[in-house]
Amino acid sequence: MADTYDFGLVGLGVMGRNFILNVADNGFTAFGNDLDEEKVNALIAEGGDTSKVNATSDVATFVGALSTPRKIMLLVPAGKVVDLVIDGLLPHLDKGDIIIDGGNSFFTDTDRREAYLQQKGINFFGAGVSGGAKGARKGPSIMPGGSREAYQYVKPIFEAVSAKYKGEPCVAYLGPKSAGNYVKMVHNGIEYGLMQLTSEIYDLLKKAGGLTNQELHQTFGDWNAGRLQSFLVEITSEIFAQKDDLADGDLVDKILDKAKQKGTGKWTSQNAMDLGIPVPTIDIAVSMREISALKDERVKADDLYDKPELTSVVKDSLISKAEQALYFSFIMTYAQGMHQLADASKEYGYELQLGEIAKIWRAGCIIRAELLADITSAFQADNNLQNLLLSPSFVDKVKETVGAARELVAYGASNGIPLPGLSNALTYFDAYTSGRLPLNLIQAQRDYFGSHTYERLDKEGIFHTEWED
Repeated sequence: MADTYDFGLVGLGVMGRNFILNVADNGFTAFGNDLDEEKVNALIAEGGDTSKVNATSDVATFVGALSTPRKIMLLVPAGKVVDLVIDGLLPHLDKGDIIIDGGNSFFTDTDRREAYLQQKGINFFGAGVSGGAKGARKGPSIMPGGSREAYQYVKPIFEAVSAKYKGEPCVAYLGPKSAGNYVKMVHNGIEYGLMQLTSEIYDLLKKAGGLTNQELHQTFGDWNAGRLQSFLVEITSEIFAQKDDLADGDLVDKILDKAKQKGTGKWTSQNAMDLGIPVPTIDIAVSMREISALKDERVKADDLYDKPELTSVVKDSLISKAEQALYFSFIMTYAQGMHQLADASKEYGYELQLGEIAKIWRAGCIIRAELLADITSAFQADNNLQNLLLSPSFVDKVKETVGAARELVAYGASNGIPLPGLSNALTYFDAYTSGRLPLNLIQAQRDYFGSHTYERLDKEGIFHTEWED
């Protein structure tokens, strides 16, 4: 056993165990803590050399084994558990020690905890970690926010364990307070959108194009070798090749069509509404998971209503248009998420650098994609860019693919194939690029029944009309 350890971690589930082993692999000594003795023993066994990796179920022993200022990361479920762990650590900590919440905590909880711990002289970070269990072991994308000064103690460890994109670590100090947890929340909202869009394109190719799972495997694999290269497209290709080990056939066809959620997508959508930022592709992705949960009702409704007879399509043409539409809608989803980050940065004083955020998402995280290299360049060229759609570097990308999105949305509508994510992405684009919208009528209606007033195109000031007179 070492005299002291460089890094401590509470919560030795799969994520925590993998993360702490990653720390040890990169030249730092690490000490774990968990109330479950089995998890403690599993880490010690897997770590091998206790001078590099060790663990205990005793909090006092755990804290006492760490070098100062102590750097303690929590990988425990969001919510009350985080507060309980913090309260259990506090009696054993000294001023200047650092607690890092690596879970998906809601950003206002992070602000509350930081203020509480600041009074006690303890530094607190919210650090989003994305990449799943494999990412935690081999290199995740890490999104820390909190005290810039305290981050310097954590920086060497985080940079060592994070994913690398062309040699650059996928971690950066993002801003004060809950900036890290907020960015991770929006990352997850974007993730919801991308997953919904991918599922819709799969549905379209299968129903309209009649693609087999083997053809879907090949198609998504081909796309992953091109401009749609991304973690989600890659694993989608692999999913279609997975055989069922409990029965004949392919596993994907046996999985119940009910998608669950842990809340981060909903938080993104709710907060965007609070900020007044439109994120319709993320909104509908959350709603579709809720609709999917209504399986029994959906089956009953399916028996009550007829679907249109599918119009025939040319398979190769459909695949080409689907690739274009998916690329288009991916751009729209990233644009919405980045727009939300830009507005939140102003509202909450995060001082976010959007180019830096896109940069650390290029590897390690669930939404990693080749497209993020272009997004990084767009925001590095203009950090005050209001929306990705206003970047000169994205205009041609959108122009080249929007036509295919229009065709597929029209096909889905006339053939009874639900494409809500793609439809909302297209509607978002059409609305955002319309210099004149019909909302003047809504404002007239509001003034008519509620005297809410209106502004005019031709005169400055606030106006009201007595409409019934």
